[in-house]
This record gives sequence, C-alpha cells and structure tokens, in this order.
Amino acid sequence: MQYKEETTEHGSIQYGLSGENAVVIGYRGKDMEVVIPASVEGYKITQIGKKAFLSNKVLRQITLPESVVRIDDWAFAYCAKLTKIILPYHRMEIGQGIFKDCFCLEQIVDEGADENEKRTGDIAWLLAATMSRLDAFYLFDFENAGTEEWIRQWDSRMETLMRKADSEGFSKMLLCGEEDYGSRENNRDYYMEQRRREKVKLAMLRLMHDYGLEQSVRAQLESYLLAHIKGQQTEETWEVVLEEYGDDLRYYQFLTKLGGVNEENFQAIMDDLGESHTEMKAYLMKYHSERHKEEDAFSAFVL
Repeated sequence: MQYKEETTEHGSIQYGLSGENAVVIGYRGKDMEVVIPASVEGYKITQIGKKAFLSNKVLRQITLPESVVRIDDWAFAYCAKLTKIILPYHRMEIGQGIFKDCFCLEQIVDEGADENEKRTGDIAWLLAATMSRLDAFYLFDFENAGTEEWIRQWDSRMETLMRKADSEGFSKMLLCGEEDYGSRENNRDYYMEQRRREKVKLAMLRLMHDYGLEQSVRAQLESYLLAHIKGQQTEETWEVVLEEYGDDLRYYQFLTKLGGVNEENFQAIMDDLGESHTEMKAYLMKYHSERHKEEDAFSAFVL
C-alpha cells in the first residue's frame, strides 16, 4: 500500500492507496469542518478507516463523498464536538462504535438531498438520534430511513424508553459497582432525575422533528413535557431548556407553543433567567404581554 497526505486549511488527511481505491487512514489538525474528496491522485476514496478521526476534540462537521461504501470501527468515536455529518444515504458497510460517545451529534444528512425540505431535515435529526438517544443500531439504516416502516419502528423504540420506570436500572448499577460509593450518581433521586431529563430531551426532539408523528403519540409526548414544566412537582422540562439550551431561541419558542409558560410560572421562569439570557427574557416578556392582550380582548368580547 502506498501512502499520501493532503493538507487542509488547518491540518492534513492521510490516505492509503491500493489498486484503484483509497482509504482515509488518519487526520491531524484543528479544522472544525472537513470535506473528504471523492478521489485523491486518481484513486477513488471508498473507505473511512478504523479510528481515522478518533478522539478529535475540534471537529464539528464532516462531509463524505458518494464514493464511500465503508466506514470502519470507531472511525469518528469520541469526537466530542461533532454535531453534523453529511454522507450518501446508500448501502454501505458500517463498523462498530463509529459514533461512540459523540454526544453532540445532531444530524446525519443525506449528501444528495435538499436540506430545506422538512422530511429531509427531520430524518437527519432522527437518524442521528438512533445512536445518541435511542441506542438502536438496528435503526441506523441509510436506505430505509424516513420510510413509513422506519418511522413506525423509531417511534416504537421511543415509546418503550418513555414508558420505562425512572428507577429502572438503578439497583443493577449499584450491584455492578458502576459508580463510586457515596457519589451523587448513587443517589436514587438524582438517578431518577437524570432519567426524566433524558425522556424530556427525547420527547422534545421528536416533537420538534415531527415528520410522520401520529397524533396520539404527539399528545402523549406533550403531556409528559407539561407534567414537568416550571411549577410542577419536578421541573425537568424547564431545567433542560434553561441549562442545556439556555440561549437557543428555538427551545423557548417550542416551550411557549407547548403551553409551558403560563401565568402561574412566568415570574418564576424570569427569576431563573436572572441577569443573563437577555434575548430569551425579551422574547418571553413579549409573549406574556401579547398573551395578556389576547385574554383581555376575549374577556371583553364575552362581557
């Protein structure tokens, strides 16, 4: 095998050349976005090699060409900031753990699709979530992603996770010694809170990317989120919005559309926002004011 190294803006990609094909065998550098070409020196790039981008701490987006037909074990594992990968939705061999612990991965986009089309956009998020949220490798299926049957299986897996008792797995974790004795993770209430947070994030993701979502499932997810808004016995819906999406307006818009900001909890929410998140506070104040005007107008009409 011959070897070739090509520079990028802030690094370099290493290739192995054999026959008529090339494999990406490594990357060094600090590029936030990397685009893998279709060929290098006339060799068609067909494979992303084992551990090629392992543990990269800077990479946020990578684009793979149509020519790639295989991604080897742990190719992108532990890429802590990887949020988006663009690749062809065609049959390819997939190794184990290719996105292991890529906790920020949000979208796996079809290289040849129109990203502005709702179905395309939603499927990109749902496909990524099969790895990051559902732990369902059997749904990591480029060829069938977005089909009616695939959506049915995705939602079935989601509902299974949503139905799980918040305490499930706690005793097993303790018996297996997975956490240090006396740590916060050994606290049953904390463990259950984290499980509710995971459910909240899963429900929010599905409602925000609702292609093919049945109305009955939508109602269940909305009900769960409203049961954990600010002012309820537990407040994980609000805590996730504030702590994990603090200055992302999309999530506040989602929360108000859901009905998660009301007269009873508005001031408490504003207090939680404190002196920071000024844009979010301005949005909520405007929403609250307009809602009051609508209620006052309706009251006057009734009278």
